[in-house]
Amino acid sequence: QVQLVESGGGLVQAGGSLRLSCAASGRTFSSYGMGWFRQAPGKERRFIGRISPSGDSTYVGDSVRGRFTLSRDNAKNTVYLQMNSLKPEDTAVYYCVAHPGLRELRDGGAPDYWGQGTQVTVSS
Repeated sequence: QVQLVESGGGLVQAGGSLRLSCAASGRTFSSYGMGWFRQAPGKERRFIGRISPSGDSTYVGDSVRGRFTLSRDNAKNTVYLQMNSLKPEDTAVYYCVAHPGLRELRDGGAPDYWGQGTQVTVSS
């Protein structure tokens, strides 16, 4: 079992930055691929990006590429989502996910573990 707790969300002006953190329980954190999804009001949940268990490989989707980056600290059982140049359309609830492997860390995927979500609101 893996429990995920996100933090770092909040209200920010357009052009600003936020860093989301996701703290994971369990002794096998370093064996899980980690990722982030988001869901805007009235819209489907969308995949943002993923990071490999070791942290040596990352991928982010087209809509956030060049603005968002993922990183992880396996010693702290934590994964991060650094969000720069935020836009009003980035407003959403952001979910941290974990999966043994990377296959489900994609748009339409079904990762095994989900956090409760953290709200990010970007004002124009």
